[in-house]
Amino acid sequence: MASKKPWRIIPRPLLETILNNHAQRHRVHQPLVLHGPRGVGKTTLILERLLNNWNNGPHITGYVDFADSIKAQTSPWASWSNSPPPSLSDCRKNLDQCLEAMAEKALRLGAITSRQIFTSLNKWHGLTTALKRVLNDSGSRKGSPAALWDRAVFVMGKECSGDEIDRVLGFGDKQKSVLSVEEGLYFKESVLALKLAKKVIEIQQGFRVNAIANMNRTGGFSRSLTHSSTDWPVLLLDLLSQAAEIDHFQPKLVINNIEVLKHATVDDEFSVSGPLYHDSLIWRIIALGANERSLPIILVTSDSYYSYEAFLDFGYMEIFISRETFGWTPKEAQMHMVTDYFSQSEWKVIAEVLGPNPRHLFELYALKQNNYLQNTTAGGASTFVDIVDAYLAYLQISAVNPALDKALEILQKFAIDVRNGKVPDDGLRFGAPWRHPPHVDDPKLCREWAKLQLMDFIQSLVNADFGVNYRIDYSEEIFDDPSALALLQVGLLYAQRDPPFFRPISIGIQRCLVRWLVQQRMQLTFPNLIRFMWHRIIRGRLPWKVKKGGKSSTDFMESLQMCANSSLALFHECYVPNFQGIMAPNSCFNGQQNSVTLNYFL
Repeated sequence: MASKKPWRIIPRPLLETILNNHAQRHRVHQPLVLHGPRGVGKTTLILERLLNNWNNGPHITGYVDFADSIKAQTSPWASWSNSPPPSLSDCRKNLDQCLEAMAEKALRLGAITSRQIFTSLNKWHGLTTALKRVLNDSGSRKGSPAALWDRAVFVMGKECSGDEIDRVLGFGDKQKSVLSVEEGLYFKESVLALKLAKKVIEIQQGFRVNAIANMNRTGGFSRSLTHSSTDWPVLLLDLLSQAAEIDHFQPKLVINNIEVLKHATVDDEFSVSGPLYHDSLIWRIIALGANERSLPIILVTSDSYYSYEAFLDFGYMEIFISRETFGWTPKEAQMHMVTDYFSQSEWKVIAEVLGPNPRHLFELYALKQNNYLQNTTAGGASTFVDIVDAYLAYLQISAVNPALDKALEILQKFAIDVRNGKVPDDGLRFGAPWRHPPHVDDPKLCREWAKLQLMDFIQSLVNADFGVNYRIDYSEEIFDDPSALALLQVGLLYAQRDPPFFRPISIGIQRCLVRWLVQQRMQLTFPNLIRFMWHRIIRGRLPWKVKKGGKSSTDFMESLQMCANSSLALFHECYVPNFQGIMAPNSCFNGQQNSVTLNYFL
């Protein structure tokens, strides 16, 4: 038995070197996306291994976690789409405060000046009307934007107290006594210019609130109105990027859980929606880096949308710098875990049942050290098998079953959208297994159809060895499947980038999916079982190797035989009273590229 040791954060030299090389540059052309399944240690790597070093010397790093306000309300394995969504105003406030704090640090170093702020603001915004509003000058007196800016900075000096300016600059009496009069005025003017820039943008946003409200009511889209919502953070990013200088001021920004913005709620109709704000922010970050180079920006996410689809939505496959991490390989995990935390015999069980996912290992080790489980066991002592079985039950109840219930709700909504004509004909092509949802408004029938679709999809994943290459032949059609999209949305499946496999986020979650499928099949009544088998044979998803010119009769008979064999094998191989029987092939987790692809009747 391994001795009791406190859990430690284990270095990942290769990934840390890649991220450090990106962060050590003062300006870059592209943002970096660090993506991977849940539980592989992305946030831990940033917070525990890198962030402190990125705040030493001339380096300053802003860290924003958009999910910070909702983490306490959800399971660590739950997708953010299943959690109570945060307010978009809170997310915007967190981002603005982080960037403003970095800009204030640049002001204290003299890296941002009043003239730079005016030049950046005047480059993209017409300032005359807003500056006249600040000056309360409604007359026809003409003046250049630069002259109006200088007057407005002077007016802002009357509105801001000396204590507020000293707070921004962080100057005490000792520091102020060292500064000359000219230096003091220089710093004061920079602070007032930054406050003026924020006020100007707020005034301009006020000009657009009615137009944004009308856009929200009509369901239209305006790029200028959408981009107006991100004017202030993008201006700060532009200023910080210009101020970046090697060995003097090297800012960087880390945004964790960027996908939360897509689910954020708005408080009123005068704000753009969360998805529009998300797209606008990323678009303008890309443009800033491509046109002028920006400070290093790292986007951290567990949403597989950012592994492949986001690259196409925002331009092309190299629009971001992609860094994908899956945690440890089984051999790496064994090297770090065995003897320190688990014995060799225990590790063999873990590798077969849960895999090398770091979060699984941490939670299992915490459960192993917990005396409560031993006290509640009949004999007063529990074997390691009991501990693993209890952990699987925890995963099943707290993570997988609620996520599958949410996936069923998504499929029911899809059926309602089909009935209401909201799904285009291209999404209901001839032969698609999901082409015939119930045509009547019957919630019970709709739920049975949704469960049938989900069981059929998971059964097909079992047949495909839980590894679907979605980039070969016609396999990208899997993204038209509402069951696939639902399981991606609830965070049980992950579409990785390289190799392009579509798979469960971990072997432990994969095992829980099989358990759910077995349980649902055992609960089927005889009519529903006949219906399920009919659907599997006539309409169901089957693993095909696509051949040009269609599928031959031999292929069809082989697929029917595969369907029948898999139905029997699922019970014989999967349903055994203890966890050791809930097996599913793990080839895609062991680095073996499975040639079987999941395709559909065409």
